[in-house]
Amino acid sequence: MLAHEAGRKPGAVVPISIPHLAPVLMLVASNVFMTLAWYGHLKFGAKPLWLVVIVSWGIAFFEYCLAVPANRLGHQVYSAAELKTMQEVITLIVFAIFSVTFLGEKLTMNHAVGFALILGGAWFIFRGPL
Repeated sequence: MLAHEAGRKPGAVVPISIPHLAPVLMLVASNVFMTLAWYGHLKFGAKPLWLVVIVSWGIAFFEYCLAVPANRLGHQVYSAAELKTMQEVITLIVFAIFSVTFLGEKLTMNHAVGFALILGGAWFIFRGPL
């Protein structure tokens, strides 16, 4: 049994500690780097593809420097499924902000419904056994 499962009842409030909070903050920061690496080049469509691949790869290195330790630290208190779910929800939030502010795209009701369904899935992952 992992530390995150010991004595936790479904719906129980998780205490705030460094192993609980640091992975979340590190995953947010890593997602900023990865979103910039994957989608930032879309603003610079005239640049050669080989160049944006190399620049994106360089940016992604910093994402790995944050995501890998975040998952290692986080696995002390979260399951792998919880960490992956956290990653996906954070990715959507960071991407939504990025696409509106940096790319100038609009979010629609379809996006809101899709994101809400994903958040519903996240709720099931974190609520514990049925």
